[in-house]
Amino acid sequence: MKKILLLIVLLNLFLAGCINYIQDVHLYADGSGDMRIHYWMKITDKDEFKILNKIGIFNADSIRKEFMSPFDNVQKVRVYTDSSDSTTHAIIDLTFLHIDSLNYTKTFSAADFSLKNGEDGLKVFHQFISPIATGFGINTSQFHVIYKYTFGGDIITDNATSINGRVLIWNYSLADIGNGKTISVTFKPFKLKRTPLWIYALSGFVFLIVLIFLFKKKKN
Repeated sequence: MKKILLLIVLLNLFLAGCINYIQDVHLYADGSGDMRIHYWMKITDKDEFKILNKIGIFNADSIRKEFMSPFDNVQKVRVYTDSSDSTTHAIIDLTFLHIDSLNYTKTFSAADFSLKNGEDGLKVFHQFISPIATGFGINTSQFHVIYKYTFGGDIITDNATSINGRVLIWNYSLADIGNGKTISVTFKPFKLKRTPLWIYALSGFVFLIVLIFLFKKKKN
């Protein structure tokens, strides 16, 4: 993510309009989950689009390489232009076996994802949002990043900027990020529901019927 965000900020030197980045994650107690990343910007000049495509932040093949690692699966990369407002978008869908493994991707090499066991069966999660140097008089209020997390458990502590139902949200402008921000959440994993005893009884009864049927068929 650091590389993509840095490139977007540099491109803001000659691009008009707001720049946005949304990271939406479903994270389960075992560390697995899925993520959707959506970023976009307004592009009104064909030459600007050619430069963007050459750099690779709106090139599907280049994007896929940035998110690939042996531990995650990039399911889909979509790049499109919305003619109604002249914005170009990139959407990346991926799944991961454990969120810590995303640290091995080029995009998240500085994100320092961490999901560890805490006391009393709690889970402690962190993600670091790297600082990005800008200068050149860039209007940092026009650069926005939003992180949305849905956890497989009850939230105990968090530093989210807002909450919508079970979704924790961190919404920052570039100025807010400053020297870096850390997403922090402690949650208690949901208990797995026990299988009712009648399910086992019914399964055993069905199995017994099948055995009797097979025995009679073989005997005949």
